[in-house]
Order: sequence, then C-alpha cells, then structure tokens
Amino acid sequence: MKREVIAAEGAPAAIGPYSQAIKAGMFVFASGSLGIDPGTSEFVPGGVEAQTRQSLENLSAVLIAAGTSLTNVVKTTVFLADIDDYTAMNGVYAEYFPEAPPARSAVQVAALPKAAEVEIEVIALIPA
Repeated sequence: MKREVIAAEGAPAAIGPYSQAIKAGMFVFASGSLGIDPGTSEFVPGGVEAQTRQSLENLSAVLIAAGTSLTNVVKTTVFLADIDDYTAMNGVYAEYFPEAPPARSAVQVAALPKAAEVEIEVIALIPA
C-alpha cells in the first residue's frame, strides 16, 4: 500500500515532527488541528467556538489537498482543554456535519499544544 504525505497550503504547517495528514489506500488520516489562522499562525479570537470552526476549516483544507472533503469523514476525535466547553464546541461541530455525522469521541485532556482550547483529528475516505 502506498503512503503519501499531505501538506496543504491553506492550513497551518505542522509545528513538530509530523505531517498534516497521511494518505494510505482509500483513507486519509489527518493529524490533530488547532484553531490557528494559517495566515497569522495565531489562534483565532473568540474562544472555543471560533477555535472549533477554524480547526474544522483547517482540516477541510487538508482533506481537499488529499482529494477528499469533510463529507467523507468517517471518524473524528475531539480533544477539549475543558469538558465544560463541550456544548459550545458541539454547536459549531454540528454545522459542519449536519447529516449522517461521523463516529466521534470527545475527551477532556490535561493540556493541548500552545494552550489551545480544542484540537480535532479526522479519518476520511477518498471517494472512488
């Protein structure tokens, strides 16, 4: 099986020794995405809702670069710095997955990179 590194210009570059995503077979495995504006390399203002929106926009850019889209996401994992932000995150998340949403896990973690409020990773199918 071929393994391909995905690097999208419309999303923040990786901030460590990892790829934005890896395309393997008919799947794309996207690394966790923070709510960072790719133009400024800073978190978008507006708290967890704005960071959730930006994280999903960043993931969308990565998936498009890999030949797929958020529509083809089969699994997400949401990491929250504070589980009390679950409802706010969930409201924005639902806008991006209004019908037949992917399987999902959402957990509170001790800390996220750069003191982020939310990080989201996805696995998506590549359409045949």
